[in-house]
Amino acid sequence: MIGNGLLSPAVTSSRRGCPKPPTPTPTPGDTYKGWLFKWTNYIKGYQRRWFVLSNGLLSYYRTQAEMGHTCRGTINLATANITVEDSCNFVISNGGAQTYHLKASSEVERQRWITALELAKAKAVHMQAESGCRNSEVQSTLRTMSSKVEDLTTCNDLIVKHGSALQRSLSELEGIRVGGDMGEKTRQVTERATLFRITSNAMINACRDFLSLAQNHSKRWQKALQTERDQRIRLEETLEQLAKQHNHLERAFRGATVLPSSFSNPALGNKGGVSAKGDASDEDDDNEFFDAMEDPFDELSLASNPESPQPLELEPVRQRRTRIPDKPNYYLNLWSIMKNCIGKELSKIPMPVNFNEPLSMLQRLSEDLEYYELLDKGAKCQSSLEQMCYVAAFTVSSYSTTVHRTGKPFNPLLGETFELDRLGECGYRSLCEQVSHHPPAAAHHAISEKGWTLRQEITLASKFRGKYLSIMPLGSIQCLFDKSNNHYSWKKVTTTVHNIIVGKLWIDQSGEIDVVNHRTGDRCHLKFAPYSYFSRDVPRKVTGVVTDKDGKAHYVLSGTWDEKMEFSRVMQSSKGENGTEGKQRTVYQTLKAKEIWRKNPLPDGAENMYFFSSLALTLNEPEEGVAPTDCRRRPDQRLMEEGRWDEANAEKQRLEEKQRTTRREREREAVKAASTPEEDNYQALWFEKIDDAASGETLHVYKGGYWEAKDQGSWDMCPEIF
Repeated sequence: MIGNGLLSPAVTSSRRGCPKPPTPTPTPGDTYKGWLFKWTNYIKGYQRRWFVLSNGLLSYYRTQAEMGHTCRGTINLATANITVEDSCNFVISNGGAQTYHLKASSEVERQRWITALELAKAKAVHMQAESGCRNSEVQSTLRTMSSKVEDLTTCNDLIVKHGSALQRSLSELEGIRVGGDMGEKTRQVTERATLFRITSNAMINACRDFLSLAQNHSKRWQKALQTERDQRIRLEETLEQLAKQHNHLERAFRGATVLPSSFSNPALGNKGGVSAKGDASDEDDDNEFFDAMEDPFDELSLASNPESPQPLELEPVRQRRTRIPDKPNYYLNLWSIMKNCIGKELSKIPMPVNFNEPLSMLQRLSEDLEYYELLDKGAKCQSSLEQMCYVAAFTVSSYSTTVHRTGKPFNPLLGETFELDRLGECGYRSLCEQVSHHPPAAAHHAISEKGWTLRQEITLASKFRGKYLSIMPLGSIQCLFDKSNNHYSWKKVTTTVHNIIVGKLWIDQSGEIDVVNHRTGDRCHLKFAPYSYFSRDVPRKVTGVVTDKDGKAHYVLSGTWDEKMEFSRVMQSSKGENGTEGKQRTVYQTLKAKEIWRKNPLPDGAENMYFFSSLALTLNEPEEGVAPTDCRRRPDQRLMEEGRWDEANAEKQRLEEKQRTTRREREREAVKAASTPEEDNYQALWFEKIDDAASGETLHVYKGGYWEAKDQGSWDMCPEIF
């Protein structure tokens, strides 16, 4: 059984289906508590944790006893997304750094938690909305009060104006000589008018003072409220950080490797065995990995030779783009197109650009070089077995860009090319050419100043099965190192795009890869585990074993093809118990695992840019001096990138018709010359077909001339394909 996880006894005791911890009992009020299994990492797998839901916050602890002093993490449900994955699994994420992958003991228990979480979230959102409404209400009241005071001010002005006129009229009336009673009356009216004006002014002043006071208090209240919110956010972040630091200190205190007492093995001394995570997909595996984490050999270097020269600091020669136009949201009736494609070869079916991403298949092949540093490090290795680990990690890394890339790359036209000249920035140059159209085949050649050469010829076969699309890459990839003359070759696994018609598209990679060193006989067997609805294992899991020509294991690799890979040196191996189908498992005792590769984070806004990586965003950037057959000059692809999809579809039809016309002309010429069929008669411009003696395969390899033609600016030999 191949495994790389460390599980609590509660997990290992239940090896099939969902784990069976005690069922939590709902408590009265807004608090809900219980045991859940939380995903930690691919080494430890799911771990049993005590969760408490209270006041819109979900917190967890290792044990119930920790509730009084050590919170391991808290997530605010008001801003969280709750997603159900399957019968027992669900995910809670706040869209930032906090994501909890959780597993309940049963589907019923999962539903209890989902219900409690949704209710708590709704209440938290409601409270947040009420707070916002109250704030808006205060602002609205203040605006109304301000308007009313303006009205009062206007009234005051009118009162002053008319009161002054009244005063003047009364003064004039007072100057008239009349009887005593009349004069007394006039004085009374004058006094009353004066009192009226004084009272009006006092009223206006009181209203203005009230408004000013209300505004000042409102500002203080808003500031206090915002301060409380900021403090709460900082407190949550601090608690999360403290929980991480606490875990780190605990691991450091225990040596980061001591296993629970239930896992101790007297026969191993201080070398703890790491138990594997049990699931149906692991039952057919023949190997089991053990970590000898506190072994003195851990001080040995598992990376490149320390005596090898340090890499040169290469300055970027140009500033490359970091964005492309956002993907338009165009509606397309998928079924109306795909219903006629079931069981057919997809490359022969004309498809609108709505299914595409604005990159060619040649550019997708060039994306394999995103983690070229792995080959740079491999070139410096003194040991061929260690070098094999870097080549294997490079093999896995090429799939990391596909996890969200559900768009189909453009099928290259025959003779189409793509150059990727990163000599000044990364020390390598790369060239791809479409060397065949039916079947579609592309040849790729990359050479580095660090002493390695990568070449591949890939033919894609694809079938639409109704619910999913299978893409089977045919052909091989080869890597040659100058210093050691090591010659590696391997093939790609099958890519499957699920939910083609209904549901959210998702991609899986599955199959097995044998990376072979033809000079030494070393071999690395990699297994890409297919996704299983019933599996409790980490999705996208990859495991591998590096063996010499005699079959002796020297390294094991483990990780996922969308995140990272680690490798460990094997110190001892032994035969374990029989697995399914009567196969005897091999148990490996290893040194502590070291990270060999980690995926680069996607750029900001990648979800609106076809989930392109930072490298992918630059591949279709216009460049001067490239060949007229380069993908960057392809008009339908350029129009699609600019968001002009209707024009792109029209241009795509024009190019495909032009290619068909060219092919018919070539067939007529072949008939006249009594030659071989058209595809065999076509000669690639920059590649030639050879029989590789080392691998025993026939493939197209670079014959030279492209970079010299570019330096001279001479492209007369290039066909006019666009």
